[in-house]
Formats: sequence, C-alpha cells, structure tokens
Amino acid sequence: MRAMILAAGFGSRLLPLTDTLPKPMFPVMNRPVMERTIDLLRAHDIRDITVNLHHLPAKVTDYFGDGQRFGVKLNWSPEATILGTAGGIKAAQRYLDGGPFLVINSDIVVDIDLKQLIDFHFSNRSALTLVVKENDAQGVYDPIEIDADNRIVRMVKASSKNAPDIPNRVTFTGIQIMEPDIFERIPTGKFYGTTTEVFPQMVEEKLPVFAFRHEGYWADIGTRASYLRVHKEILDGKIDLDTSQGNSGNAQIVPPVLVGTGCRLSDYARIGPYAVVGDGCEIQDGATIENSVCWAGAVLRSGCTVRDSIIGHHAVVAEGETVSQKIRPA
Repeated sequence: MRAMILAAGFGSRLLPLTDTLPKPMFPVMNRPVMERTIDLLRAHDIRDITVNLHHLPAKVTDYFGDGQRFGVKLNWSPEATILGTAGGIKAAQRYLDGGPFLVINSDIVVDIDLKQLIDFHFSNRSALTLVVKENDAQGVYDPIEIDADNRIVRMVKASSKNAPDIPNRVTFTGIQIMEPDIFERIPTGKFYGTTTEVFPQMVEEKLPVFAFRHEGYWADIGTRASYLRVHKEILDGKIDLDTSQGNSGNAQIVPPVLVGTGCRLSDYARIGPYAVVGDGCEIQDGATIENSVCWAGAVLRSGCTVRDSIIGHHAVVAEGETVSQKIRPA
C-alpha cells in the first residue's frame, strides 16, 4: 500500500516558531515529527510515500531528500497555493492512483498497528476508513457519530442528516484509508476539504464508510500545550520511541529527562523534571529548566528559569530571565 503524509499547513497555532520552521520538522524527542511518521510507515512495509508541501518546503526536502536515507521512496507534491486536505490529495493523484492508499497527518504522534487497520478496511469492503478515538479531545477536533457496527453515520459539524437514535461520538485522528475512486469527488486545482466536503457527502450517500477504533497512543503537536504534553507522555513511557541520550555530565538531573548530544551543561544547572534538551544546547550555572523543550543550539544563561515553554533553535534566554508558558523563537 502507498501512503500520503499531509504536510502543507502553516502551523499558525505555533507561531512564531513556524515562521522559520514548518511543523513537520518540529522535533519530537530531538527528531522531526515527520521522521517519526516515516518510521511508522516503514515498520509496516509502506515505503512509497507522497508528501504535499506549501509552507517553507525546502526545509523539509533538504532534510529528507528522496527518502533513501530513511529506507523509503519519497514523492514531493508542492502546492503553490494551499489546496486543503482533499485538494492536496487530488494534486498528488499521479502518485496514489491505482489502489487503496493510506493518508496521515504530519503533526501527530501515534502508536498504531497499521496491518490491523488495513485488514479492517478490506474485510469491511470499505469505501473509506477513518481511524477514530473515544472523545478524549472533545472541543478540539470535529466529532463524528458511528452506529453499533462502527459505520459512520454523521460528520457532526458538516451535516444534520442521518443522526442515530443513540449517537456514539468519537474523534477523527487524521489517519485514513481511501479508495482511488475518491479522486472523482475532488475538483482539480481548488481548495477543498475532506471532513467538510468529501466525507460528509459519502456518508449521506450511505456508502460503506467505517470507523476503525484506535485504543493505543495518539496525540497531536498543534499547540504549545499539546507539544509539551506529548513530550511529557513520552518521557512517562506512554509510547515507546527511539531516542538517543547524550552525556549530561554532572548537571543536577531530575528525571525524567532527555539530553541530546554535544551539550554543555553546568554542574550547577538543574534539568527536569520533564525536560528535553536538544543537541548542542548550553545550560549555564544556576539555570533551571522543567516541563519544557529546548531545540538544538539553544542557550540558557546563568540563573535563568524556563518552565512550560518551548525554546527554539539557537534561541537565548538571558541571564536571570524567567520564561514561563511561552514560545521563544530564535
């Protein structure tokens, strides 16, 4: 099966960091989040992957190249004008046509058995399968309603039709399997949505559109709070990701913590709990960092305090400064 990673968005909720770095390149435990997605696909032998791009595309293509370094083949689908989820899929049709394909958002961290998902899609002869979670994210993501057979009966905010007598409301995770005839439903070269236009129409036509319930780990990194929460949950062991722990020297470490490689940490720095320090960071005497993520090359000067914050690449926190619940760009 082929796959597409949706990576063309602006990431406006994470400004000003996304002014200089597209969200697919945001580090999760010191590796780009999209690299984590590629790892997941490759682990399930999905190696032909298309990625749509719009915002700062060279930052992504320069890092990933043709994908060979990551054991996959990457096809790039640039969008001069952003086309929306469905429009972006339509623009990549030449890479995806000919059979069912998987689509996944670029800004999620998930532990899912894709083989089970694929088997579910085929066994139900589904025209479209959406991966869903119970409503642990109500109010953040548009909910959908399903019946007792896991058939989707309503996209709640897109339609008032087909409401079940006793609704079972779940949240779409941004992972789906589509059949190639979906391309016929999407206009060429226009902004067009999946959950707002394509999917509701399919449901209203009573096509076999099914929900695959995912009970494992899933989270997005779309806001400062959710980005930090993902790191906290990874450090707590809620999902197992490959990480590389650097040398923390004699710094005062309060676990759980991840320290990257090539860091300069004062013996009198306090790191943790729930701190992730990127490669090549410098943390000076008396500096404290907790429940925060420092990207590569950041500098925390003497006596400063960083809490509940994201410190961007090569950003500097001044001597004695306190940064709390903030995003600090470079």
